[in-house]
This record gives sequence, C-alpha cells and structure tokens, in this order.
Amino acid sequence: MTWLNEAIKAQRAILASRLESPMAMLAGQCVKLWRDRDRLDEILRAALVDMPVCKLIYAIDTHGRQISSNVGRHAIDRDKYGQNLAHRPYLSNAIPYKGFLLSDVYLCPPERRSCITAVQAVTDGSSVLGFIAADYYLRDLPQLERRNTSGQSAWRQIKGDPAIRDALFQQSRVMSAMDERLDDVIAIMDELICDRGVFHAKLHFSSSRATLWMTDDPFRYRVHVFEEIFDPSICLAYPSRPYAEQTVVPLAHVRPVFERFKVLRDADDNIYLRSGSLNVFNGMVGLTFSCDGSHYMPVEQFLAMDDKFWFGTLPQRLNGSR
Repeated sequence: MTWLNEAIKAQRAILASRLESPMAMLAGQCVKLWRDRDRLDEILRAALVDMPVCKLIYAIDTHGRQISSNVGRHAIDRDKYGQNLAHRPYLSNAIPYKGFLLSDVYLCPPERRSCITAVQAVTDGSSVLGFIAADYYLRDLPQLERRNTSGQSAWRQIKGDPAIRDALFQQSRVMSAMDERLDDVIAIMDELICDRGVFHAKLHFSSSRATLWMTDDPFRYRVHVFEEIFDPSICLAYPSRPYAEQTVVPLAHVRPVFERFKVLRDADDNIYLRSGSLNVFNGMVGLTFSCDGSHYMPVEQFLAMDDKFWFGTLPQRLNGSR
C-alpha cells in the first residue's frame, strides 16, 4: 500500500469514528416515524443541530427511492421526495444493510464539489427499513489529524505522451545555451541550494531556464532565463541562508545530482534529459526525458544508478517501463 492509500485510509477511519455514533442514534429515532414524511423531516432537521457541517440529510428506502425531503440547515427541499438515488455511488457500490458505511469521495452534482456521504441502516429489529444519508463537502469538514507524507519517497516511473514516444527517433537533440555553459550553471545551482536558501530547483535544459523555490518564500517560485542563471551575480539577489535543518539531502550530494543531470543530458542524441529537479526537503529527484517519460526517485537511489542502468537498455528504461 502506498503512502497515499495509507493516508486516505487513516483519514477515512478518523472521519467514520466521528460520524458513526450520531448516525446510529438518529436511525434509532427514525424507526417509528419512518413512514410519516413530515415528522421524518422534522427529526432530520433537528439532528442537524448536532451535525454542524452536514450539507444535506435525507432518508432512502431499500430500493434507493428518497422518502424524505432534502433537509438542509437553512431550507427543506420537498421537491426531492421520491427521486431515485440508486445510481449514487454510496448505494450502487455497497449498501450497509447491517450498520454504517462511509462512501468513497465523489463529485456531487450540481456544484461538482468533493463530497462524502455517511449512510446508516435503519432497522426495526427484524428487517431493514431503509437508510439515512448525510452528505458532507470535504471543504466543510473540520481539520482531521495531519498526515505525514514523507513516505512519498519510492521510485516512480510515469509514461508521457504516446505521440512523443512514437516520434522519438525522428528528432535529435539541439545544443542549447544552457548546455554550452552547464558547468557554470551547476556551480551556481550548488551555491543557491547550499548557501542561498533555495530548497527546490528545476533546470529546463532545452529552453535554458531555471525555476527556483525559496525557504523564505515557499509559496512563490522564481523563473530565471539563461542570461540570469549562468551569471554568478544571481547569488547576490538571494540572501545568504544556512542549509536548513529539515533537509534530508547531505550538502555533499547536491552538486553530484546536477552533475549527473549533465551526464543524462549528453547520453544520446535521441534520448536525453529534458528537465531535472532536486528537492532537498523531501530528498527527491525528478527527471523528464525526450521520450516524455518521467522518473521520481530518492537522491540516494538516483546517485547509486550506474551508467548501465540508464544507458544499457536506454529506450525501455527511459520510456517509463521497467
């Protein structure tokens, strides 16, 4: 299981633990009023007092037909009574005949916002009468436990545009301005990262530009064209900063990463590095090749790859297939 799946699973578990008990209590209150539409609407509206971020709440029979109004915090929409909801993801995928279910996240019409639905079975002790459904927009939910995403450190290969791969051997690398001064650019990038507060840097070799993110201002990036990035004077524009303690990339590994970019850039006239990035906080290297295949991998793994890995079966490796 990837870190992403683990994070989603953990967040769902926290949310379910908060919703399951009030939904079960509400279902118990609805049993005797299940066939009384007006009183059912009243019970559902009263329940919203204890469910402050719930967008809508409503009742559904076992065939997926809505048997209450759409009950919201500020209004009750009686026109929704009788509509068929059997196609909704929380009914078409799995139905909680024995208790509580938290749906997968889906895009709720008509706003197309990310939504999740808590569904609780309503039983009279011997049979299932139907279900109570409560819709929540993800943006309205209270802040859940913050998840650590540092687990996103595995090597990933991603295939790009098939049209680019199909025309791969009809193109040839053209020497760029950055290629001609790449040793200077590497030295400047090393200083910007190690001594000037840059934590994420991406070199676009063919277009001879660089994109930089600063520890002092991480929400905005800077784009520098070649005339700026090969001139050592650029370092004056970035205040001296100690190498951040939160980094996971040793100082001694920064320059070798960019030097390795140069090797991959010069590897072949048809298959070559188009852009390379380094983030010293998450320790990841990003690579995009002329075949439009991309790689993301930890710095240590990137530096450990010998020439045989990259060049031995170059087209197969760089196209994003193992």
